[in-house]
Amino acid sequence: MPDAPADASLLQMFWTAHVVVKIVMLGLLSASFWGWVIIVDKVILFRRFRREMDAFEQTFWSGHSLEELYASLLQKPVSGASALFVAAMREWKRSFQNASGSFRGLHARIDKVLDVSIAREVERLESSLLFLATVASAGPFVGLFGTVWGIMTSFRSIAASKNTSLAVVAPGIAEALLATAIGLFAAIPALIAYNKLQGDVARAQARLESFADEFSSILSRQIDQHLPGERAA
Repeated sequence: MPDAPADASLLQMFWTAHVVVKIVMLGLLSASFWGWVIIVDKVILFRRFRREMDAFEQTFWSGHSLEELYASLLQKPVSGASALFVAAMREWKRSFQNASGSFRGLHARIDKVLDVSIAREVERLESSLLFLATVASAGPFVGLFGTVWGIMTSFRSIAASKNTSLAVVAPGIAEALLATAIGLFAAIPALIAYNKLQGDVARAQARLESFADEFSSILSRQIDQHLPGERAA
């Protein structure tokens, strides 16, 4: 390993590091960059999700006809609570198009549709979070691998030169430790962001489930009105 000057910059330490350590560093830097892309994208996604939920719930509880609201959303891309509403209303409309006997079990079918829609929305919100978890857990170990490899290479160079002075030892060790530093640089933001975003997913799921329960209750009363036999019972 070529000797690096004592005041070597980070870039100089990178260029004088072993090729394996360079690969580790580049991989960690790439993971860190992609992690920040995901973090920014998720922050924007959750902000838009909350804004759309607020707007839809305000419209939904404002007293508008469910049929009118469904017609207005049918030709639009929907997400969040509006996606649950459209899916449930679509199942509701299909029952009207069939024989009246299809109302039997309609409530269970609507609940199933709502559950599936919630699962899809949660999956959309959770997408790419696994990458952040992987970087958070594996980043320090990958960096440590680069450090161990760099120190081994440095010690071999020291043994070959038969010079154990600090001026010879320190630069090689500093280059090796740079890999661990980059691993922590990638892992720490990923860990913090992953925990924060998982909390956001849990809150979003609870909000979707709350709306689904309320909407299911509304449709259940409508179903009872179409099933006089059940209502009398």
